[in-house]
Parts: sequence; C-alpha cells; structure tokens
Amino acid sequence: MTATKIDGKAYAEGLRTRIANAVRDLSGRGVMPGLAVVIVGEDPASQLYVKNKARQTVEVGMRSFEHVLPASTSEAELLGLVAQLNADPAVDGILVQLPLPKQINAQKVIEAIDPAKDVDGFHPINAGKLMTGVPGLVSCTPLGCLLLIQSVRRDLAGLNAVVVGRSNIVGKPMAQLLIAQSCTVTVAHSKTRDLPGVCREADILVAAVGRPEMVRGGWVKPGAIVIDVGINRVPNPAAGEGKTKVVGDVAYAEAAQVASAITPVPGGVGPMTIACLLRNTLEAACLRRSIPMPQVDFAA
Repeated sequence: MTATKIDGKAYAEGLRTRIANAVRDLSGRGVMPGLAVVIVGEDPASQLYVKNKARQTVEVGMRSFEHVLPASTSEAELLGLVAQLNADPAVDGILVQLPLPKQINAQKVIEAIDPAKDVDGFHPINAGKLMTGVPGLVSCTPLGCLLLIQSVRRDLAGLNAVVVGRSNIVGKPMAQLLIAQSCTVTVAHSKTRDLPGVCREADILVAAVGRPEMVRGGWVKPGAIVIDVGINRVPNPAAGEGKTKVVGDVAYAEAAQVASAITPVPGGVGPMTIACLLRNTLEAACLRRSIPMPQVDFAA
C-alpha cells in the first residue's frame, strides 16, 4: 500500500478562497472582519510567520492590524495593548504571537484576551466550550487537522483515534474535536506504556510531540489516516556542512507504505493553521454581531 498524500497547501488555498467569498458576502452587508496580530521581540521565524499572516489576511479581504513591540516590552505594557484591542470595535480577532520574552507570563496574556476575539482558541473559556460541546473558537492547528482528516473521510463515527501529545495547543483540543466526531479517542504521551502498540490500534493517528520521526512505519495500522503536526529542523549533511532540513514527528517514507493517507512535512498541517485563523476571524466577526455565518462548506 502507498498512502495518498494529503496536500495541506492545496487545501488551505481552497479554504482561503471560500473564506474570501464569505468575506465578500459580509462586506456587502457592511461588515469587514479585522485581525490584530501582536509580536514581541525580533525572533526571525515569528516575524516571518506574522508577515505571512498579515499578507493572507489582506488577500481574503480582511483588515490587518500589526503591532510589533520590542523585546524589552513589559508585561503591563502588553496587557495594556491587549485591553485596547479588546475595546476596539474594528478588531474581531486578536492573536499574540508565542513565545513571549521571559519577563511576560504568556498564560496571563492569553487570559486577558476577550474570549470573543480569541481567534487562537487558547483562552480557558474557549477551551471549556470545546470540552463541553458548546460552540466557540477552536484552536487553529487542531481544527486544520480535523479538516484534513475529513477531506479523506467525512464520517469519522466509531473510528479509533490516537493523539500522540497532550499539549494545550494541539493534543488536548485535537482529542476533543475527534470526540465530537464520535471517535473513540486515546491521548498518548511520554508515559504511555507500549506506545507503538497503542498507535497500531489507531484508524486515525495524529502525531504532535515535537520529536523528529519518532513514529515509525511499524507503529501505523494498515490503512490508517496519519496526520503529522511536527515541525522539526534536523541536520542535513547531504546538502552540505551545517545545512538542515525540516521533518515531521512521523517517519514519512516508512508510514506512507502502510497508511491509506498521510500529511507530508512541510506542506501538510502547516499551511492550514493560518487558513483556520482566518476562518476563526470570520466566525468571530459574525458571533460578535449576532449575524449568521455565510453559507460556506469549510470542510469541502
């Protein structure tokens, strides 16, 4: 068996097109969603990511508000900016880029964001809504993973799903999204006994542990759908001294011989995160105004 490659880049492009159509529909009713992105410090990877977010926000017809703060910014100063954005009627979504400098408590900042504008889906209120099955804003990367899974198979009811990783950003919300789809879900982690055996029971296997190619082909159930969330930079001597390459948490070449469908790294889950951020901003704009979402099939 050779797995079908799940093209996250192509799916994200289609999703952004559908979002742009929905934004056009809203603009006809006098609504233009706005996304504010805050970055503290000069981390090159974060700056590039924020630049891409801003570009894609404008491309789908939304307003982009960028706030670039020096690394010396105090916690009080950042919380003050968050309070201003909470009160700004032009801003529907707020995203504070992580990680933050050590003098700032990231959890305190997350909790300061208005849950109605928390398009990252990290606020405890939104996490609680997901846990209890109440509509709310959902963490972008897990939402993107679910959409990619449903691009292969719409009806997930009754399937066994294993999520390797228990972070608040990916693992835990991913498990809740799969439970909502009536999957039987196991959350595995570093203390799980016989992790390879647990993974081999999965019809859906989501790897989000941050360990390069930890999940081997022998861990994959024949015919499983494999979603690789990992982004790990490792040495690449073949390309020259000091060169690196990006790999996932799954040994792709091995797993692709066993799975029915699998996401590559790069080009799999990564492009979906920003697309789902834009989708969340659209949803936040509608929820804040008590208007229905435009009729768009985001899982198409």
